Amino acid sequence: MKLKPKITIEDYFGELEDPRIERTKKHKLIDIITITICAVICGADSWIDIEVFGKCKYKWLKKFLELPNGIPSHDTFGRVFSLLNPEHLQQIFLKWIQSISSFTQGEIVAIDGKTLRHSYDRSKDKPALQMISAWATTNGLVLGQSIVDEKSNEITAIPDGQLTVRRATAHSCPHLLKVLSLSGCIVTLDAIGCQKEIVKQITEQDADYVITLKKNQGGLYERVENLFKKALMSNFEGFIKSEYKVKDEGHGRQEVRYYQMLSNVAEEIDPDWQWLNLNSIGYVEYLRVENGTDKTSLERRYFISSLNNNIKLFASSVREHWCIENQCHWILDVQFNEDDSRIRKDNAPANMAILRHLALNLLKQEKTLKVGVKAKRKKAGWDENYLLKVLRN
Repeated sequence: MKLKPKITIEDYFGELEDPRIERTKKHKLIDIITITICAVICGADSWIDIEVFGKCKYKWLKKFLELPNGIPSHDTFGRVFSLLNPEHLQQIFLKWIQSISSFTQGEIVAIDGKTLRHSYDRSKDKPALQMISAWATTNGLVLGQSIVDEKSNEITAIPDGQLTVRRATAHSCPHLLKVLSLSGCIVTLDAIGCQKEIVKQITEQDADYVITLKKNQGGLYERVENLFKKALMSNFEGFIKSEYKVKDEGHGRQEVRYYQMLSNVAEEIDPDWQWLNLNSIGYVEYLRVENGTDKTSLERRYFISSLNNNIKLFASSVREHWCIENQCHWILDVQFNEDDSRIRKDNAPANMAILRHLALNLLKQEKTLKVGVKAKRKKAGWDENYLLKVLRN
């Protein structure tokens, strides 16, 4: 992914529809949004945190915000974000991402789900919110997100545009894959995304895919496993085979990753041609050895893919997929305290999840400070000039 010239984000939120009735508008919506984004960047995790941040930074905020009635209360922040339409906020997020970045050929886009564990509300029989995110692994940017249907799972969040938000009136959220410009990219998904409709959509968007298989997927998993056995027994005669081996050492252990790929296998794996552009199958075998002990573990995972006889690209796609866990979900949990967030009312959890993604992207793009996201959040809270630098990325 190539980053385009820097553009400030303030202009985009002027388009956001204000859900409040006129007589309740003591504070401008753009002021509420701007204070919240700044506060989340600087370490705020709750509505009270955001109010305290606003009051501490009042003189600084007053330089570029109107603040006709001062800093809103934490109740006001909570009420406004519970009413805002997450679909509209998502559209603005997508516009901003598209304005600052463009894909390069072979960009790996990892798609995975995450549960906001404390967003449930027992009093309203509301389960924890689940979000599906798309992650550009090269630059470490969240490209977009969708809310999972409360009665479903990740499968419907990817191909089905009718996703619901927990409130009296359900919203139709944008189709996560359709809103992304994926031409020339490689989309990676865990086994939950191994669906014919998803593969069809990726292919129609001129992208490749690498998708994990699991044993509970029955026939497909067995056909892939058996074909590798058949190839091995025949010493790979009649098969197009490629292989690749990587050895890593660190964190008190050694890991050997062995990748193998069989190409041009669609007729044997999918004789009815139900999986579009299925060109290859592959596996990765992980051998882990704990240093100084006899402990070893061996694990194998199988995949289907549209890639054709390119083992290094396959290996890179498999490896890079886990960046969304390590560089996105883990940071949101540990450094943004997302799992512990008690923001629960109506649309507020979904809207705050989007703003956390926005804050994470802004902090990741700021390259002058060579520290982690947590330290950047602290510095942004302490140093207003640095906060401005983050906002202008």
